[in-house]
Amino acid sequence: METFGVRLHRAVRERGPLCVGIDPHASLLERWGLADDLDGLTRFTGTVVEALADRVAVFKPQSAFYERFGSRGVAVLESTIRQLREAGALVLLDVKRGDIGSTVAAYAAAYLDPASPLHVDAITASPYLGVGALAPMFDTAAAHGGGVFVLALTSNPEGRDVQHARTADGQTVAQTVIDAISQLNRGAEPLGSFGLVVGATIGDTGHDLSGVGGPLLAPGLGAQGATAADLRTVFGTALPSVLPTYSREVLGAGPTAPGLRAATDRVLAECRAALGVAAE
Repeated sequence: METFGVRLHRAVRERGPLCVGIDPHASLLERWGLADDLDGLTRFTGTVVEALADRVAVFKPQSAFYERFGSRGVAVLESTIRQLREAGALVLLDVKRGDIGSTVAAYAAAYLDPASPLHVDAITASPYLGVGALAPMFDTAAAHGGGVFVLALTSNPEGRDVQHARTADGQTVAQTVIDAISQLNRGAEPLGSFGLVVGATIGDTGHDLSGVGGPLLAPGLGAQGATAADLRTVFGTALPSVLPTYSREVLGAGPTAPGLRAATDRVLAECRAALGVAAE
């Protein structure tokens, strides 16, 4: 069984360092000329899959935008996950789950166990009930070749109050999260399966990201204000581990497949240049 880190490393090498978020919120559906209903959701997602599934290394569907349509929306999400993976893409489901005990174990089973209809390659998780509380999630991921991206330094201004708070030993809360994930990745080659979420809009983090050993997901690029060039400031020497993420910058180029592909090619070229990664 290959680890998620191995599969991610290969996917980025073959398709390029890019994650495309799939966020079918109401304003974007309207921009595409679609109704904010189940049919609009289905048509929107289907167009993205048809246009990009065989071209992009990683997709990040935002679960909430499917859940808001109830069980039928979740069924669209299940189908989307299956189609993306059949096209050779990795799926990172943006769910930001975090809990304790049997509940976090159930979340892990829902998303990281191959027996689940919502099985994906990796998920996002919140560590603010304690990183250790996520252990069942890490264990399930490791058992089935999955990955977990843990929130560390996020772009939203409200996050700073918690993430930059100091613990009794003087470290920031964010640094304790960074250190815990670094330990999980010890010895993993060429890339660990446990990553961090670090916003591309936050500038110099003041934190050491160089020894994480796993992928660093960088949302906030494009419509949220950050550019690919900002990645150098945010990540410094950890730049080779960065997985840049664009959502509206790509999706806003729809509803045509050529428009989506052109936007994807443009942002991918910008990411390659910023990260110093040549096309193979």
